[in-house]
Amino acid sequence: MKFAIITHVNHIEHSESFFGYAPYILEMNIWLKYVDEVIIVAPIEKGTPTAIEISYEHQNIDFRKVSDFSFTNLKNAFGSVFKLPTIFWRIFLAMKDADHIHLRCPGNMGLIGCFVQILFPNKPKTAKYAGNWDSESKQPFTYNIQKWILKNTFLTRNMQVLVYGDWKNQSKNIKSFFTATYSESEKEIVAEKDINEKIDFMYIGSLVLGKNPLYAIQLIEKLAEKKSNVILNLYGEGIENEKLQKYVQEKNLKDFVVFHGNKNKETIKKAYQKSHFVVLPSKSEGWPKAIAEGMFWGCVPIATKVSCVPDMLDYGKRGILLEMDLEKDVNEIFSILENENIFSRKNKLAVEWSQHYTTDLFEAEIKTLLQK
Repeated sequence: MKFAIITHVNHIEHSESFFGYAPYILEMNIWLKYVDEVIIVAPIEKGTPTAIEISYEHQNIDFRKVSDFSFTNLKNAFGSVFKLPTIFWRIFLAMKDADHIHLRCPGNMGLIGCFVQILFPNKPKTAKYAGNWDSESKQPFTYNIQKWILKNTFLTRNMQVLVYGDWKNQSKNIKSFFTATYSESEKEIVAEKDINEKIDFMYIGSLVLGKNPLYAIQLIEKLAEKKSNVILNLYGEGIENEKLQKYVQEKNLKDFVVFHGNKNKETIKKAYQKSHFVVLPSKSEGWPKAIAEGMFWGCVPIATKVSCVPDMLDYGKRGILLEMDLEKDVNEIFSILENENIFSRKNKLAVEWSQHYTTDLFEAEIKTLLQK
């Protein structure tokens, strides 16, 4: 099978291998176990991969470079107009050559891919919509276009669309799905975590406005006024890094907030294992891997009510759903810190749920999709 991937993920070519954002590549490597040839249409440049980038594991990759583009401002939009014909053409040729078409959405490349795939109604296709599928949520116009095309079974034929969460009144090609990081062989009996001594909170993700890391810091700031044994470890980098570090310095929180930057998978795993809580006050998510991963290792999740997160947390039974009201949220967290039985119950339910979603189950589902 010749498998074509259309994705907006930025890649790096290094030592004759193609690198990208580790969670995405880890997932795609599972898909690629079951294909003979791979065509990748995506932006790429030469360089040195970082700690959060890994390479595809496949011996037959045909990488077809396209320019990165966006419409975030007038200057970018003007430049993108001249890039689009070439991008459309390369996506068209990749789809023409492929036996199976795979779109990664939402994103600029996914948007173009949604239009071009209409020209190939008879080819088997899959689309992974990694964003929030909730039709009631406020999202960019281009995201809504992608969702509308994907669920329109007249325009989009012979395609299974994988979405996070179980939503009502969906077209027949929409399939509720999940993602996974750890295998059955990595499962361990998670030791009970003591909340009577130091209490570790963990944030993992880009330090950008959309992920709202400042709110995580503010939660710890207020909790530290009630309990001095709390600490927040932030893993990730981003454009808000300097502002966040300045806030921590000005508020004299250096004993309660630690910045670690980007770390590899094994370091993050060890951090989950020693943490009590994983915090993600994000404004928008699909399937937040940081939450699922933390739950796998016994972290009680603290997250916003976006996308399928309420279902992941069983509407609060497996964690804490943030109201984004600082006083209310701090009081909710503090009540758990004062009651070890409640923490222990949420901890066990979180582990039980998350350890069901292994890469073994994920791979079995992918294999089934590719055989259809």
